[in-house]
Amino acid sequence: MHIHNTWGGSFDVSMDSATDDDRSRNLDFDRASLQKLEETQQSWLLGPSEQKKKKYVDLGCMVCSRKVFLAIVIAFSASALLSGLVVLIVKTVPRHHSHAPPEDSYAQALHKVLLFFNAQKSGKLPKHNNISWRGNSALKDGFHEHQNLVGGYYDAGDNIKFGFPGAFMITMLSWSVVEYSAKYEAIGELEHVKELIKWGTDYMLKTFNASAPSISVVWGQVGTGGQSGGTDKNDHYCWERPEDMDYQRQAYSCGQCSDLAAEMAAALAAASIVFKDDRVYSQKLVHGGEVLFDFSRKSRGRYSQSIPDAKLFYNSTGYYDEYVWGGAWMYYATGNSSYLQLITNKGIAKNAGAFSGGPYYGVFDWDNKLAGAQVLLTRLRLLLSPGYPYEDVLRQYNNGTELVMCSYLPAYKTFNRTKGGLIQLNHGNPSPLQYAAASAFLAAIYADYLTIADIPGWNCGPTFYSSKDLRDFSRSQIDYILGHNPLKMSYVVGYGKKYPTHVHHRGASIPRGKSSRGCTTAYKYRNSKSPNPHTLVGALVSGPNSKDQFRDVRMNYNYTEPTLAGNAALSAALIALSGGDSGRVDENTIFSAIPPMYPAAPPPPAAWNP
Repeated sequence: MHIHNTWGGSFDVSMDSATDDDRSRNLDFDRASLQKLEETQQSWLLGPSEQKKKKYVDLGCMVCSRKVFLAIVIAFSASALLSGLVVLIVKTVPRHHSHAPPEDSYAQALHKVLLFFNAQKSGKLPKHNNISWRGNSALKDGFHEHQNLVGGYYDAGDNIKFGFPGAFMITMLSWSVVEYSAKYEAIGELEHVKELIKWGTDYMLKTFNASAPSISVVWGQVGTGGQSGGTDKNDHYCWERPEDMDYQRQAYSCGQCSDLAAEMAAALAAASIVFKDDRVYSQKLVHGGEVLFDFSRKSRGRYSQSIPDAKLFYNSTGYYDEYVWGGAWMYYATGNSSYLQLITNKGIAKNAGAFSGGPYYGVFDWDNKLAGAQVLLTRLRLLLSPGYPYEDVLRQYNNGTELVMCSYLPAYKTFNRTKGGLIQLNHGNPSPLQYAAASAFLAAIYADYLTIADIPGWNCGPTFYSSKDLRDFSRSQIDYILGHNPLKMSYVVGYGKKYPTHVHHRGASIPRGKSSRGCTTAYKYRNSKSPNPHTLVGALVSGPNSKDQFRDVRMNYNYTEPTLAGNAALSAALIALSGGDSGRVDENTIFSAIPPMYPAAPPPPAAWNP
């Protein structure tokens, strides 16, 4: 048979006519022959052999071999069993956690020191104030003068709200947070200290028209101290818990108070950097600072001349140091070069005492801000180098800072020291500890400034001193305060095994639930020789005398009364020293508002005249 092949050629198929018997005989013969052939050859001839039918599993979405399916199930079960075994081992085997290093004595003390401010709050207290024996108080402050002056802080053991040292407290706490926020956060106190600052700034914004473009008056004090020995019903003659005050509290304003207004501007400006992430509130603080500083420049005068009662307790000796101090903070908060131009004016610097020296040169406190301002501006010079036309006065501020640091060192006899090592910055007068704490802070922070500027130290005459010498001085003063003194007495209430128990403080000395209304009703508690029923945790008392002697007597405020300014200085020093010498300041945050600097070229030389 012939079949046509479309690819060319032909298929020839022969039709076999053999019978079935013939085929069977041939097949038997062929099978015997096939046994001699290879397997592959057999398959060619015989065709594919019949294979076993494989079994499959239908999973709905896919079909797979039963063997593969079983292998997957076994593998999954094994891994689940292994995972469970690992979890069981992890849960049963004892675990060794990596704990954070223990806090040093400075951080431990700081936790307590900050609580003092909670105990000093005035007004309607928040639920989380954490002072069980304190409650709402002075809820009508300023109402007699048609002002809302509720809030703020009581200054000391009395119930007076002094604006001047109160503003200094806010500036100091803010400065410490701007520089050491990471340290505060590491010990769990950042939100606490920010809340303390805001409690103060919220009150401060009530003491003047903070929303106006300009002002003519500032409210500088609530409450009256009066003359010593007087019998008028006021905050000094009466011994009442803040919650029980039943006498009229007068508020005092001033229209010429350059020092107070400039210090308040410093406080709001520094706090605006603390709260820079809250843009609305930060700008509110900046605006308030601008208004206050402008007021301080236009209406010249010392606040204690306008408020005679303040002169008895917090007399201001001048206001040019507040111009430099407040102007520096306003420059940092705004980046406005007009503030830098003002504070580097030689006339301003001279009137502030930058070139004159004197027995209180280097003393930093609620009245004298020059030493702090010079350190603050030395930071600017070392790290940003503004150059001309600011360099001349900035260099003199830098030189002044170095002189102050020299005066703190034991090798120099600028200030006396007690036998126990306490520096007498106030020349033997009462309350030495707040001054020692403030100087300890300046020394510690200047050491950190030198570190971030890669400067190993400075010279006092021909002698070179390292930043370690500054830290050693700072530690010596704070260690004295915390108990390393001849009496082995911690002057921070509630810290250590031995501390004052008869603190000059109305709220702490009167049992809770016992009425103190009536001005003299609670004199029995004031005059009692028993310890205070409430521990005023964290209070830095006035301290020992020049011979390291201390009397734990409630009536003797020169030994046992705490203040806002003293505790603020101590808080700043403690956070600066905590964490050892490796802890560094936040280098850039304080400069965040300052635009890039392009120093102006100096004026050309005078024409040559032959």
